[in-house]
Amino acid sequence: MQELFSLHQKLLRNTSLDFQRSLLASIRWENRLIGITGARGVGKTTMLLQYLKKQFGEGDSTVLFVSLDHFWFSANSLLDLADQFTKMGGKVLVLDEVHKYPDWSRQLKNIYDFYPELKVIFTGSSLLEILNSAADLSRRALIYQLSGLSLREYINLETDLKLPILKMEDILDRHVELSNELLTGFRPFQYFKDYLKKGYYPFSRAFGELYEQQLTAVVNLVLEVELPQLRKFDVAYVPKIKQLLAIIADSVPFVPNVTKLGQKIGINRTTLLTYFHYLDQSKLTKNLYQSTEGISLLQKPSKLYLENTNLAFALGKNVDIGNLRETFFLNQVGYHHKVVLPPKGDFLINKSWNIEVGGAGKSLSKAGLDSGFIAADDIETGFGSKIPLWLFGFLY
Repeated sequence: MQELFSLHQKLLRNTSLDFQRSLLASIRWENRLIGITGARGVGKTTMLLQYLKKQFGEGDSTVLFVSLDHFWFSANSLLDLADQFTKMGGKVLVLDEVHKYPDWSRQLKNIYDFYPELKVIFTGSSLLEILNSAADLSRRALIYQLSGLSLREYINLETDLKLPILKMEDILDRHVELSNELLTGFRPFQYFKDYLKKGYYPFSRAFGELYEQQLTAVVNLVLEVELPQLRKFDVAYVPKIKQLLAIIADSVPFVPNVTKLGQKIGINRTTLLTYFHYLDQSKLTKNLYQSTEGISLLQKPSKLYLENTNLAFALGKNVDIGNLRETFFLNQVGYHHKVVLPPKGDFLINKSWNIEVGGAGKSLSKAGLDSGFIAADDIETGFGSKIPLWLFGFLY
């Protein structure tokens, strides 16, 4: 196991604590089994390495971080690792990318049951069905989902500011006060357009001008490796699904006509609806329904969005500004709130707040609404029911 410890120490040495995700402070780290899921590239590995470095330092041999695609597992099992580690006095075992290990859920259950002195933290793809796994980890594990950077986190990363997280109720009730307070420290439109294009995934800083190329590579890995591995996705359909993603990127918020779309890209209705569901699970798209209750695998989404605005620039050719605005809003608000399509307006939040998204000139009357709110782009501060769109990027 020496090579595993050596790699663990090298990773910790190269991990910076300068910027930390907001989720890091929300996790109940005392639990014996913790899972962190999320899309590829959102920073799960970095966040856990930061936790280990911050909590235990670099030289603590009772802590071990291991990636499950390491060659050590070609001749050893997860149970072997847990057994050897506990015999060496191990207390905290972090397993990265468990979805790359066969029968991961059953082995985690056995580790939990057989080694009560060991705390296990694991990361996995957003496609992992942890709560429905054969080993029934739902009674044992605390599961958290890590999203990409919020606008707030991106600005903090770029500026070293400590801008606060806001609550939805406060944004709706006190948006003028809140935006004026925030504007004393920064100007949002200095960062907003860059965020839409390259601010969601933390690895954008490392790749610079090659960011869109790297993001396309991430999409390809999801379509060509993760979906076939975890959902038996037919790789023969990958070119057609890429075509679908490009259509969504360039569309005014996309209302799918399943029959016509299936004919256009050559996929039958049942397969297409199934793939809509898989794309949403993999965090490549976001499916919007008129209700979040009782959604079936073959239920047609009312609208289709890309999961975040960065994907639109990487996959589309002529990105629609209205689509970008709505994608940003849905992405930022949908992380902690239930969002559905209302009879009128763009989004209904938590069955309570009807919100229309648009430019500075948008109004409730133009949207055919008697009440609700406008999330308006191109304004720093709002008035009455008109709220700056950028402010919704401060919800996490």
